[in-house]
Amino acid sequence: MKFLLKLSYNGSNYNGWQRQDNAISIQQTIENVLNILMGKKVEVVGCGRTDTGVHALCYYAHFINDSHPEVTFVYKLNAMLPPDIAIAYCRETDEDYHARFSAKTREYKYFIHDHKDPFLINRSWFFHQPLDLDAMNRACTILMEYDDFASFCKKGADNKTTLCKIYHAQWIKEENRLVFIIRADRFLRNMVRAIVGTMVEIGLHKLDMHEFRLVIEGRDRGNSGASVPACGLYLTDVTY
Repeated sequence: MKFLLKLSYNGSNYNGWQRQDNAISIQQTIENVLNILMGKKVEVVGCGRTDTGVHALCYYAHFINDSHPEVTFVYKLNAMLPPDIAIAYCRETDEDYHARFSAKTREYKYFIHDHKDPFLINRSWFFHQPLDLDAMNRACTILMEYDDFASFCKKGADNKTTLCKIYHAQWIKEENRLVFIIRADRFLRNMVRAIVGTMVEIGLHKLDMHEFRLVIEGRDRGNSGASVPACGLYLTDVTY
C-alpha cells in the first residue's frame, strides 16, 4: 500500500530535502525515524528537491508499507522528529500516485525585509536598499512570456530540459516585507533564487526591461543576477 505524508519544515539546519552521503537532509531525517517506527528500511519519495536552507510550508511525500500504520503513528512520528519538521497527516493514497511526478503545479514564495529584525533571521532576506516594485512586476509579465529558463538554472544541474510553464509571477507588499510569488508546472535547480536576484537588479534600476529579455533569451546563467540567499525561499503549495 502507498501512503501520503503532508509536512512542513524549517530548512535552516538541513542540506535540502534529498538524502546525501556527507550532510544531513530532510529526507534522511524522516527516513531514520520511519525505520525505527516501522522496524524496517523505508524509502520516502518527496515532491521535489529543495536546496540547502530552503523552507517548506507545504510539502508532500509518499512511502510504501504492507499495512496501515497504527492510529498514533503521526503523533509518534512528530514526537521523534526534531522540532523543525512537522507532519500534518498520513493517509493511504492511490497506487499510481507519485509525490513528484503526479504534481501539476508548485508554488514558491520569496520574502525580503528592509529593516533589521532578529525574529526574521534565517526566515527572510534582509535587504535594506529600496526596490521599484512596479518595475519588478513589469518584469514578471515579461517572464511569463517565455518557457525556456536556462538563464536561471544552476550550471551543471542534471535537468533533462530547461522548459517550464510559469502560470503566475507577482511581487506584492505584505506588511513590512516584499513577497515574490511564482507558480509553475516545474522548477529548475536554483531557478527561483536566480530569478529573484535578477529582478532585484531591475528593482535597483541596474537592469531594464529590454536587457531582461536579452538575459532570458541568451540562455546563459552567467548573464543573470546572483542567486539570493536561501533563507527567504519557501515552497508554499503543490497541486495534484
